[in-house]
Amino acid sequence: MTNSTPILVCANHPDTETTLRCNRCEKPICPRCAVQTPTGYRCKECVRGQQRIFNTAVWHDYPIAILIAGLLGFIGSLVVPRIGFFALFLGPIIGSLAAEAVRRITQRRRSRSLFISTTVAAAVGCLIPLFPLLLNAIMGGGFGSLIRLVWYGIYAFGVISTIYYRLSGIRIQ
Repeated sequence: MTNSTPILVCANHPDTETTLRCNRCEKPICPRCAVQTPTGYRCKECVRGQQRIFNTAVWHDYPIAILIAGLLGFIGSLVVPRIGFFALFLGPIIGSLAAEAVRRITQRRRSRSLFISTTVAAAVGCLIPLFPLLLNAIMGGGFGSLIRLVWYGIYAFGVISTIYYRLSGIRIQ
């Protein structure tokens, strides 16, 4: 008895046999070309085409988001030396405020590069006041300088992680 099913080869790698097909365009793909999605395996071209639909940010969203996130991160970091332990709570609060402000001003337009640039701007804003304190700690500022560095680190981590997770749509439950 002979098998009448044709041998499929990957559309991108003609020397690789496969039985896998893109569940959208039916193109034969090998495991190296397959991208697993919640609905099955797709080729990289179909995934890229789908992502373009969700990337809706326009050019002027970037400077606005960068300015808002950087400014709010900076303003919050000016308060950190005065509140000490409560920087643990201030970071996520400032991060949430910045993320919601960016969302509203950009009218909820999305793009992975928008989320990343906003997060980087918040990090820079949070860490600007850190440099004089770091220099003071290096020059022998004592234990108090080291403790303030820890609070800045906790604050910056709270802001940066909250902004990224809120803008990218990842929910921790």
